[in-house]
Amino acid sequence: MGIQDIIEGKKQWRAHMARVKALPSDYQIVYKEMQRYLFKVGPIDLLGGSLLSGIVDFFEEGVAAGKGVLELIGNDVAAFCDDLVKDSRTYADIYQESIGGKPGTAEK
Repeated sequence: MGIQDIIEGKKQWRAHMARVKALPSDYQIVYKEMQRYLFKVGPIDLLGGSLLSGIVDFFEEGVAAGKGVLELIGNDVAAFCDDLVKDSRTYADIYQESIGGKPGTAEK
């Protein structure tokens, strides 16, 4: 990764966050909670993929339709996030594989 890639990544991130800041405050609060949760859960392609920008797209459509954020995602933000990444590889999966287990299983 060169310096140009880093600069371009920062530009894209700033543009993304500008879109988030343009949302109503309740949407911003929920987005930040979702972002925090997803960073902890750790889907591998979170930053390089389109998940976060897709969430903003979804929220912008909800705002345009005049819906509240909880009407779109429900009351359980974590469950909504889990549904978004249920088929994605996570860092926990990689760790589980590295210690010899299968992803999603706990050894006794």
